[in-house]
Amino acid sequence: MNPAGGSADGAEKNASSSTSLHQPSQLQSKEYRDLLDVVDRLRKQGSSFAVKSSALEAISGMSFPAKDNFCTRFATELILRRAPVAGIDISISPGSDRTEDEQATLEEFAYMGTLETLDLGRIIDDAKNTMGLNEASKVFSTDVLRVEVSGPSQPHLTLVDLPGLFLAGNKDQSEQDATLAEKLVLSYMKTPRTIILAVVSAKSDFALQQVTRHTREQDPRGKRTLGLITKPDTLDQGSDSEQFYIQLAQNKDVHFGLGWHVLRNRTYAERNDSAAARDAAEADFFSNGVWTSLKPSQLGVASLRLRLSHVLRNQILSQLPSILEDVTKGIDECRATLQQLGTPRVTSAEQR
Repeated sequence: MNPAGGSADGAEKNASSSTSLHQPSQLQSKEYRDLLDVVDRLRKQGSSFAVKSSALEAISGMSFPAKDNFCTRFATELILRRAPVAGIDISISPGSDRTEDEQATLEEFAYMGTLETLDLGRIIDDAKNTMGLNEASKVFSTDVLRVEVSGPSQPHLTLVDLPGLFLAGNKDQSEQDATLAEKLVLSYMKTPRTIILAVVSAKSDFALQQVTRHTREQDPRGKRTLGLITKPDTLDQGSDSEQFYIQLAQNKDVHFGLGWHVLRNRTYAERNDSAAARDAAEADFFSNGVWTSLKPSQLGVASLRLRLSHVLRNQILSQLPSILEDVTKGIDECRATLQQLGTPRVTSAEQR
């Protein structure tokens, strides 16, 4: 099954801009849950969405650090899983470049609180210190912070927050750091089971934003890429820039098989607003001006969650054959290993 245009078109026909959501409940229908349960029983992580912090917060409803100059220094996997009892498990998965002693230290990292008392900003700071990150010697890490949230209302979904791409170094990050950040981002983008949310900021010159170039290199046909435009409220009304981003959202410039979506996230002044206040401000913004020329299904976080539910379902359906092949290959390799070991020796005499 092709995960490209069909899923986006289906979402556009069924989405409603008036939907009010603070949990991605469209991902919880029985059809989707049953499908994802099958994937879970196969012990595969399934599809994941590679996103940026602001979009991750809007989609998941969890609060990420609100510092205006905050920069992601390592990959953070937010793993949502359906389970009878609510719970949270936080750990660090060491990078392949770590020594055995470093791996042991990182694997001891844990969160002892509850979901209600979770302060994700503090967790990220603690993880940063545990990874040994600082402004002087080590700025980025290949370690992965894994935040697994389970509960009866959670969908089966993995979202990955990745460092931003940059070209020029400064006092906080060098050109060598830029290479490491790019390598980390591309490692996720290359994975066929990853759905890419290519986030571009309307506040910056589109031509200077690298993400769409990398996306088109890793996913030339755009089958698993959804473009995401943020900060549309920073554009001057009636300007050429505003018209450019409207045409981009209409898929008339950089064409992605899954199309484009537009989010208006919190401003700095709104950084402490609730999720409900954030969604209300976004809905008010998109109800006026040139943005009303776009389809309601392309605007706002509520419609984005619905689009992602269709994309996720189709992506997993398309990947199930390859998952089954991986499982079959793994079984065959285990059988071959067992045959090489010979006949089992059960008794003490046989073992001698």
